[in-house]
Amino acid sequence: MALYIFSDAHLGSGSAGSETTKLAKIALLFEQVKKDGDRLVILGDLFDFWFEYKHVVPKAHYDLLFLLHDLRVRGIQIDYVSGNHDFWMDDFFDKHLRIPVHRDVFRLEYAGKKLFLCHGDGLAKADGGYRFLKRVLRNPFNIWLYRKLPPDWAYPLAKWVSGSSREYTSRRDHEFAEDYRKYAVEKLSEGNDLVAIAHLHIPVYEQYPEGIYINTGDFIHHFSYARIDADSAQLNFLK
Repeated sequence: MALYIFSDAHLGSGSAGSETTKLAKIALLFEQVKKDGDRLVILGDLFDFWFEYKHVVPKAHYDLLFLLHDLRVRGIQIDYVSGNHDFWMDDFFDKHLRIPVHRDVFRLEYAGKKLFLCHGDGLAKADGGYRFLKRVLRNPFNIWLYRKLPPDWAYPLAKWVSGSSREYTSRRDHEFAEDYRKYAVEKLSEGNDLVAIAHLHIPVYEQYPEGIYINTGDFIHHFSYARIDADSAQLNFLK
């Protein structure tokens, strides 16, 4: 059996055709998981924006939620590591889909390997402005305050902000890649066998004496994902 890891689909961010392609690729990945997988980790930014009210979740993602539900019904364990576009998750995934949500870091032992998994937003040394913004956006009072906006106002506003943020960070991803590599090597030196990070939208597979560093890339252009079993760890691409 195998563990699959993917990230950064940013569902809801593209044209109708792009969204259809992304969903079809995710469905194809899930078919592979059904064949030989027993666990799936979503490493953040599956959605370009996700926000939960007490009785409301985004209806545009119904098809994706159905695909996740189908995997869970088949007994496949799913874990969700929140990213910088979907950190406002409440209890919907955990309570209704039985998918635990992990904040920032998820440590996992699988097939005899110690895995260190994180989305990776804010890791770069030069990204101090974002780290400050992260504290502001994740403040419980600010989340409570945002929920006071009607959903039909809140979602368009948040999608506009999310798009601006995505364009800004995408211009700096290659500048930050070396910081991510150093961070991964540091975590490998702490006794982890594999470090998987996302966020950069740049697929990376690097092997070191201490272990393996994978950046899962994205499900917008590369459609890249990690597959880990007892014998190997791979970075693969859907065609």
